[in-house]
Amino acid sequence: MQDALYYTEGRLLRPDYEEKYRLHYTDHGPRDKMGLDFIAGTVATANEFWCHEAEKYLSEHPDAVVAEVLEHVRKLGQDARFMHAPVEDPARYHIPRGIAERALWTERVLRNRVEVTDPAESARRIMSSPEALSVLAADEDGRTVLRAAELQRRAAQLRQLRRLAEDANASEHALHRALKGMYWVFGGRFIGEAQQRRLVPGDEVDIPLIRGDGSLQIVELKQAAAVKVVKGHRGSWVPRREVHDAVGQAINYLVGLDENRERICAEFGIDTRRASALVLIGHPLSQPEVDENELNDALRIHTSHLNRIEILTYKELIDSAERALAAGDVM
Repeated sequence: MQDALYYTEGRLLRPDYEEKYRLHYTDHGPRDKMGLDFIAGTVATANEFWCHEAEKYLSEHPDAVVAEVLEHVRKLGQDARFMHAPVEDPARYHIPRGIAERALWTERVLRNRVEVTDPAESARRIMSSPEALSVLAADEDGRTVLRAAELQRRAAQLRQLRRLAEDANASEHALHRALKGMYWVFGGRFIGEAQQRRLVPGDEVDIPLIRGDGSLQIVELKQAAAVKVVKGHRGSWVPRREVHDAVGQAINYLVGLDENRERICAEFGIDTRRASALVLIGHPLSQPEVDENELNDALRIHTSHLNRIEILTYKELIDSAERALAAGDVM
């Protein structure tokens, strides 16, 4: 009775049902040769396919161990559940790589939404749709998924940035590359980055941020864990020469922006009359003998005596951004 119920629900296939319950008098003869040949051919073809995929993976990863090959094959098998047949490519079937992992993550997100009665089915429907993004954007639960995906993406970017910031061998260029497009890490008042970094002849700023009111803030990047930022002086901590040099460079940029503000506004539509600067330098790991709070206080005190310039360590910036993500702040 249970198998009959499974058959009516489509959970037990007809050839299996007929082979398992040979109810008619004609069913008492030999087993179904056609079905046997079909299963044998399917197994042989599947075996060839998996061998081909394993050989292909080994050719691309000659140093891979057995566990890595098996993991690759396992993930490919999971992705195969989302196989689709494009209309424009008849008689061919495509397995989108990595879709099973995304579908599982989407299901977990939807599971927290009471309105979704079948998170697994909704996840498969969304991830199998060629217009997945438009489906998500048009649906309330889909927008929740998009928001969660953005939080996940930003969290991954922050983890990568933190690893670089804690690496004493990381160059300014590597840090700059990691921060590319991460304008949100500097706070919600920024809406993006300016495309043009060379606003003044001879000066190229590292990151030009645009505020919601159209004004500009430049970010001057220096090394992180590779540079020390404070030194002891008469019983207290004060900024080192590296910090003063970076501040001086930021001041020169601001002077150039002030002197060319009319041309910059006319050519690029950027308001530099109220431009400010952020100097991003250092990391507490470079000076374990200095209490982190004392280090940050020394930079804050120095900043309070400057006009239009702020100084932060990479750790302080990243910690602040992570707290914003934990609060679900996605602009």
